Order: sequence, then structure tokens, then C-alpha cells
Amino acid sequence: MSRIRVLTLNAALGPLDYRLPHGMAAEPGSIVIVPLGPRQIVGVVWEEDSFPETETVGDNRLRPILGVVDVPPLPAPLRRLIEWTANYYLASPAAVVRMAIASVSALEGARTVLEYRATGREPTRQTEKRAQALERIGERQGLVRELAMIGGVSDAVIRGLIKDGVLEGVEVSIDTPYQEPDPAFAPVTLSHEQIAAADRLIELTRAEQFQPLLLDGVTGSGKTEVYFEAVAEALRMGKQTLVLLPEIALTEPFLTRFAKRFGHEPIAWHSGLRQSERRRAWRAIADGSAKVVVGARSALFLPYARLGLIVVDEAHETSFKQEDGVRYHARDVAVMRGLWEQCPVLLASATPAIETRHQVALGRYEEIQLPARYGGAVMPEIIAIDMTLAPPERGRWIAPPLVKAMEETLAKSEQALLFLNRRGYAPLTLCRHCGHRFQCPNCTAWMVEHRLTHRLACHHCGHVVPAPKECPECHADDSLVACGPGVERIADEVTALFPHARTAIVTSDTLWSPAKAAEFVRDVAGGAIDIIVGTQLVTKGYHFPNLTLVGVIDADLGLEGGDLRASERTFQQIVQVSGRAGRGEKPGRVFIQTRLPEAPVIKALLSGDSARFYATETEGRRIAHAPPFGRFAAIIISDEDPAVAKEVAHRIGNARPKVEGVEIYGPAPAPLAVLRGRHRHRILIHARRQIDVQDVIRDWLGQVQWKASTRVAVDIDPYSFV
Repeated sequence: MSRIRVLTLNAALGPLDYRLPHGMAAEPGSIVIVPLGPRQIVGVVWEEDSFPETETVGDNRLRPILGVVDVPPLPAPLRRLIEWTANYYLASPAAVVRMAIASVSALEGARTVLEYRATGREPTRQTEKRAQALERIGERQGLVRELAMIGGVSDAVIRGLIKDGVLEGVEVSIDTPYQEPDPAFAPVTLSHEQIAAADRLIELTRAEQFQPLLLDGVTGSGKTEVYFEAVAEALRMGKQTLVLLPEIALTEPFLTRFAKRFGHEPIAWHSGLRQSERRRAWRAIADGSAKVVVGARSALFLPYARLGLIVVDEAHETSFKQEDGVRYHARDVAVMRGLWEQCPVLLASATPAIETRHQVALGRYEEIQLPARYGGAVMPEIIAIDMTLAPPERGRWIAPPLVKAMEETLAKSEQALLFLNRRGYAPLTLCRHCGHRFQCPNCTAWMVEHRLTHRLACHHCGHVVPAPKECPECHADDSLVACGPGVERIADEVTALFPHARTAIVTSDTLWSPAKAAEFVRDVAGGAIDIIVGTQLVTKGYHFPNLTLVGVIDADLGLEGGDLRASERTFQQIVQVSGRAGRGEKPGRVFIQTRLPEAPVIKALLSGDSARFYATETEGRRIAHAPPFGRFAAIIISDEDPAVAKEVAHRIGNARPKVEGVEIYGPAPAPLAVLRGRHRHRILIHARRQIDVQDVIRDWLGQVQWKASTRVAVDIDPYSFV
């Protein structure tokens, strides 16, 4: 009899042993169907020595597996990555495996599905929900459930539109082969600096060895064109390339840019894909026919058959850190995947993270620099506006010098961008009569007013209510006051100042899909937009040659709250948004509105002395033993019952270990004390670099038990401290 170990997708079960029937083959990595009680579940065959702590049962008690799924096994490098990720981030291996088997439909045989798309007909009976669904669906198609999610409505609304003839069915074959990109389709002319950088990347790609690299180039230096040459080399070698992007909104512009260079688009992987698209992409990635994949962080765990190059674009972005589920950092996991796959890993950024710069200083990462913009374009002039000396008019937020600069820009038929990293109209709404403040019922957070949708929304849990007409406490009419600005309020001010200018608001609320992002790019490139008002979504990746003015409305916003990375993150955001100005032949200007002109980060932005800024920040981290010179971890305890959450937190706190080089703070109520109806407490661990903090936490939590209703999550290398 042949015994095999199967890692199921159920985190509560862990690995289980089964019997392999005579005549059936199932090598490690094979995806299998196994019995569990009366049910059938999916699992992956794993090496027995990977989970030595698994309880061994007698051969006579083993049940036979039911079958092997007809897809390629998960490759050994991916299995090692799954083990490392689970161990490093203290996550269940099953939870990590679920990210690798990200399309259950991919495990089924070839078939067609019935998807639906709009016919262009008007509904016989229009409702608010129907109108919302049709607007969001646009030209997209998908299954009933997918269209309901896109439209933010129930399945019944979609089925009603189908019955009404507003949506029609389309039979889709879900395994059509992808067209392969052509490395010789349309090569671009590179500068001498770009050629030198590209040659080194090509050399490393050919070597088929692990090597992390930092491609450090100023905004507009042509980093994408450089690493496209390495992608072309991987294509010539028959290898696969993975390009990670930090935002789904950047995917569509990237696909267009890629198609211009290689003749065909790469395969996209992100949360906006239809089920049939996910299945098709997953199977093509697993069999090696998908040569280039571009996607969000989840694309990192897909089962590539012949991975030859990994690119992490905008590698400094904090959105590469997942904040729930498996709390991994895609930048760091990408480096580990490159190690297991024995391929180069390229981190591209104009503002590399201090952790990445430290790896370069230690000699672990190679650095390639592009210090100048491509094609003779120059870096924009940066000007500070001291808001204490040149304040805006009462009730306004744009300072007079910036208003004047916008007038000059529009007079020359050029485009302007205003940046404020705050969605909605106002971050707080209160009653001027009784002082009532609108707070989320599920979170310790204020409800944010969104006038475009006439709603108050919580940006933490998604709770939405209609904008009230009166105060719910004192019932006074016309008493509600919006406090502080969001991008919608800035856009209103822009409209009042420049009534003839065409203004676009760019946030995750308005660019909720790659198609919307592509539409925005077309409008700006075609001159249909004069002024862009946006959040951090517009700080990266976009190239608009006619955009010559950038205004940062509140440069001090990111410095609030005492975050470890506050100064670094503010510097990165403002450098990135500044980099949108003057990328073509026309010179650019950047105006930074600040009340703290003497703050080190503002002075560094104005002087352009990024090296000095990073040196100062790095030395501060060294003195404090903060990352990358020390380690942080957090334990987050939550429960719907506040008393239970507090009791478990204190029980865990009282069991804290005493380890030299490890300091433990808390437990204390988390800054965001209630999230999605769950009461939260945090414990912060600060350890010296050489300490194996995972083993410390694993042994610590192993001594304490808690009820199933209580969640205890561990965040290794946290980026959020709320």
C-alpha cells in the first residue's frame, strides 16, 4: 500500500494522510480530490518530511484518494515558497496554498459557460439599482454573480435585467489559447544609460540564476522600457515573466503599453477578472503557454511552469503589503520566489524603500541607476507654499500662488493635477447645533461624506448610508457641516475657480476597474481633461506629456499619526506625484502647500537632496533598532464581545516570554479599536535583528487557548499600526 500526505485547503485541518489506490500515480504537487467524512474536498500531495508534526494514523484507517485532477502539479519551487511564506508570516500552509489554487473552475474539464453583456436596450422599468448596475457594468460581460458584484447589486437585479432583455447571454469557450508576445515586434530606441542597464538585465536573465536587483531611476527615466528588454530576452528563451503592479488601476495602461512593444497584451491577473478569465489564465500559466503575466500581488503565488524573470514595479508601494488573511509583503516574497526559481528579481522604483536600499548597502542586491529623464525631459521645478504666509481664502483650500499657476497653465492649454490623499468630499460631518458627529456603527471611525453618490461611507468596513437631510440627534434642518477637504471638495473649488475647465476626480471610487482606468488615460491623453484631482492612485505609473503642473494640497497630511514610515511615505508620495509633471518636452512645476516648511521631508523635497534625506532617516532607524536594523511584529486580538477581546488579550499578555533582545508592549486597545463590529487589542513586539521572532511568537501563543469566536492574528513586519 502507498501512503501519501495531502495538504487540504482547510486551515483547520492541516495535512492529512490518505491511501493511493493501486495503479494511480500522484507525485508531490499533484492536485487531488479526497474524501472528508461525507464530503469531497481538494488537496495537494506534499512531501511527508515537510510536515513531520502531522499525527500518524495506522494504515488500516487510511481512506483512498478519489482522483487526481488533470492539471500540472504545483512545481517544487512553488511548494518551497508556500512553506517559507507560511513559516515566516506564521500563517496556515492551507491559507497560502489557497492563493496558489486561485481558480477552482480551473480544476474542471474543458467546457463553455454562458456569460451576459448589455444589449444597449433601456429597461422597461428603471430603478436606482438597475441604473447603478448598468452604469458600472458598461461594456463588460460575465456570469450573473460576477455582474452583480461589479454592479454592487443582488443577483436578482441582474436576473431581472436578463429577463427584460437588457442583458443577453453569450456562450464563451474558456480555454482559448493566448497569442504569444513577439520580442522583436517594435523595439524602442534607448539612451546610452538605458542600453547599459538593459544589457545587464539581459545578461542576468540569460544566466538563469537568482539575483535581486534594484532599478533606481528618477520618474520619467524609462525604467519600463529598460526592463522590457529583459522581458524580450525571457521570451526568446521560452521562459515566463511575472510583472507585479501595486494597483489594479495601473493594469490596463500597462497592457496597452506592453502591446505597443510586443504586439500582443500580456495575461492580466487581478481581482477584477471574470471566473472564466481566471480559469483560462491559471491553466495557461500552469502549462507554460502564458509567457508574460502582469498582475496584483496575488499573481505571485500562481503555478508558473518556467519562470525566468520577476519584476516588481513601483516596488516601494505599501499596497504590496497585504493587511488581512495571510499578511505577507509581495516585494519580499517575490525575492524568495526568485531564490527558489533561480531567476533574477528586479525591483523598479524612483523612491526605493529604506529596507531595499539597506540590502543594496549590504551587497545583497545589485543596483542599477538611471539618474536622468529620458529624451531630454528635465525634472520639474519644486516650489513650497507656506500656508501660514499665503493662506487660501476662508472656506477654500487652494492657496493663491497655486491658483495663479493653474491660470497660467490653462492659458497655455496645458494640464494640471491636484493631489490630496483623502477620498470623498469631507472626512467628517457634524451638526453645528448639537455637535453630533457621524460615526460608523461598526468601526471606531468617522463616516466620510461622498457627494458624488449622496452617501456617507466608512472607508474601513464599507458601511454606507444615504446622506441625511437633518441631524439624527437634534433633528435640526440645514445644520450639517462638512469639516475638512476631500478630493470631491477640492474638485468643487476647482469648478468654482475655473468653470470652463474640464475636471476629473481620480480615486478608487471613480476608477473601480481596469476599464475605467483605461478610459481615464484615453481622456487625458486625448486632451479631454484639463484638471485632474486625485488621491495616491494618480501618483504612479501614468505618463501624460501635456501635464505640466502638479499641486500638492496638504503635504503635511501623511506626517500625522506618528507612523514609523510617515516621513519616508510622504517623501515617496510627493516625489511620485511630482514626477507626473513635465514628462514630455514642456517643463513642469510642482507647488507644495505646507504649514511645516522646515520639516526635514519638505526641505529634502525642495532641495532635491534625496540622498541626505534617506541617510538621516536610515540613521534614525539604526539608533531606534527599527526596521531594517530591528524587527517588529504585532499580535491583534479581536472579538465581537469587548469583554472577551480584552480578557484574551490580557491572558496572552500575561503569558509573554522573557527573551533577551525582545521588548513587548501592551496589550492595549488598538488605535482603530473597533473594526467591522469586532473589538480589537494589540500587542507590539520589538526585537533585535538576529532574534527569530517567529519562534518566540509560535511558542508564546502555543501556551494560550481561546474560543473559536476570538481571532488572534499575527502581523510580521507590520506596515499598519492601527
